[in-house]
Amino acid sequence: MRAHFIAALAVLLAALFLRVTPEEFALLALSILFVLFAELINTAVEAVVDLASPEFHPLAKTAKDTAAGAVLIAACGAGIMGYLILAKYILPLYGKALAMFGTQSDLGTVVAILVVTIVVIMIKSLSGKGTPLHGGAASGHAAVAFSIATAVSLNTGSPLISLLCFALAVMVSHSRLLMRIHTMRDVVLGALIGAGITAIVLLAFKSLA
Repeated sequence: MRAHFIAALAVLLAALFLRVTPEEFALLALSILFVLFAELINTAVEAVVDLASPEFHPLAKTAKDTAAGAVLIAACGAGIMGYLILAKYILPLYGKALAMFGTQSDLGTVVAILVVTIVVIMIKSLSGKGTPLHGGAASGHAAVAFSIATAVSLNTGSPLISLLCFALAVMVSHSRLLMRIHTMRDVVLGALIGAGITAIVLLAFKSLA
């Protein structure tokens, strides 16, 4: 519920900032309320199932999985609604921001990814934690994933492609948390290193061109 409320707050604030129409705001609000409603039903189902079947039972698992699936479907519907309404406001602004960086070079992209990899390995070596490919003070997977996402964003200048690439980078980073290989701090540090160094290197190559 905390995650849902944070996401809802971000969407509603964005809607107010972008000055969507009253009809669009109403649709966004209804989508958010539907997700929250589904989450409440899911919580109620889980509580009743735990009360009725304290021990493991296949039917109890089915009930919980189905209720969780309902929340997922509601969230997907809200995501589609949010994209259809907010995309026409956000994507043009994001496209203008990407266009400010101009077209980047292939060599700059390769150099940026190599620099990110070297920096992450150096940080792990200096901290004495993990190995170059596993664990450590900064997530190498997150760093490289966000480096590639940043490079693709600046090379293509496409807002939609950029958002999809960053979504993939987030999923790669999240997998390190699920596998308990890195902490949230490690993942965030890796993401900042990857995106930051890549942007700096590509801007440097642009200025030299």
